[in-house]
Order: sequence, then C-alpha cells, then structure tokens
Amino acid sequence: MTRLPHDRYCDEIDRQVERFGTVLASGADLSATVPTCPDWTLEELVLHVGEALRWVDLLVRTRAREDVPVARVPGASGPGVRGDAAALEEWLAQSGAAVVAALREAGPTAPVWSWAGDSTAGFWARRMTHELVVHHADAALAAGHPLGTVPADVAADAVDEWLWIVRFVQRNLPDRPTGELRLPGRSLHLHATDADPALDAEWLIELTEDGIAWRRGHAGATVALRGPLTSVLLAFYRRLPLDAPGLEVLGDRKLLEFWLERASFG
Repeated sequence: MTRLPHDRYCDEIDRQVERFGTVLASGADLSATVPTCPDWTLEELVLHVGEALRWVDLLVRTRAREDVPVARVPGASGPGVRGDAAALEEWLAQSGAAVVAALREAGPTAPVWSWAGDSTAGFWARRMTHELVVHHADAALAAGHPLGTVPADVAADAVDEWLWIVRFVQRNLPDRPTGELRLPGRSLHLHATDADPALDAEWLIELTEDGIAWRRGHAGATVALRGPLTSVLLAFYRRLPLDAPGLEVLGDRKLLEFWLERASFG
C-alpha cells in the first residue's frame, strides 16, 4: 500500500515522543512491569525506545551502508542515572528530536541501511512511527493510563506495515513461526468500524502456500476481527485481548489466535 508522506511520519514521531513524556511526567512508577512486555519495567521500555531512536538517528545521519552496533551509538544507554523520570523524559525528548531532524534532512529516498531490504530513510521514518505507537500503548498500560486513539491514517498504515513485515519474515526467515502461516483456503478479515469509508480500513489476509497475501477492502473470510481501528490495530499487535471492549471476533477464532501466536518479526 502507498505510504504516508514523509513529513507525516516525522510529525507523528514528534507526537508520540511527547505522549511518552506525558506518561513519564505523570508520576508513573518506573519499576512497574509492562504487562504486554513482562520482561521489562516501564523504565526499561523507555530505555529501549530511546536506544532505538538514537540508533536510527545515527544510521540516517551518517547514511550508513551497513548495520551499526548499538554499542557504538553515543548516548544510547540512557541518561546516566536510573529511577529519575525527569532525566529519562529529557533524554527521550532529545532522542526523538535528533531522529526527526535527521529524517527531515535526509528525505524519504536517501540511501540508508536497513534489515528489511528497503534501504531508505523513508523505511526508518515509517518503522519508528509504528514502533512508537505500539510501545506508547505498552507504556500507557504499565502506567494505568487510557490508551487513547491512534490517528486513523497512522493506524491503518501500521496495519499495512505489520502485514508487510510478516510477509518479509516468511520469505527471508522460513524456519520462524511465521512459516506456519501457510494455510491455503484460510483467511482473515480486519474491519475497522469507526473509520472514514474513504480510508478503506478493511483488510483481507489470505494464508497462501507462497506466504500471506492481502488487500484492502471488504470480503468474506474464515475469521473476522471487527472494532474501532485503534483497538483492531492493538489487538493485531497483541497489545489488547480479543475480548477487549468494542472488539468482536466472527468465525474461526482459533485461526485468529493461531495467527497472533505466530505473526512476529521472527
């Protein structure tokens, strides 16, 4: 599917970093376990996000032609003190500002190494946008905050990108769990019930022998997941349970659960 404009991604990265700052400034317990990433505390989640932002900043700013170890990224380990929400918020804000500046300066077509075969700055603008969207949901859940609503254009693009990633993993890492998502004749339908019809926020995902194939639009399927677009997105990323308020599963629920258990970066 067509990507969003490059500046739209940059604007959303800024917005999502600001939303993280709101969580940190709220007095949230930094030692709280992140329920959707139980190996991390809230502080560790934010450190992960800031590390990723600083790594991508370096990749884009230097027009890297190969992977750069995180150990070589200045400031990637955090603000230097632990348990200080204000210092963590400032460090994250600086991380976000740096990557947005690098992305805006580079533009979407600048050559930059990536792990996904799309070696452009535009790939990283899109990837960091959706990384932040999903991890902000993690942070909100850890802090007991409302999840809020993801802008519809961003949420729909995040679904597209996730499907693209699943197919990339299927084709390039065939031994990973995504390889089991080859079930000819089986299909999934995602249906956002609150989106503007012009957005066409419905997806048909077919589990073909050659890997997943998908298209936007309404169609019958083996199983359907219906609900508000933000909820559909977060359930598809395993950040909300399928029984969350507003969500509805129609058809073969076990197939949807099978997908959720196996669809991953690999």
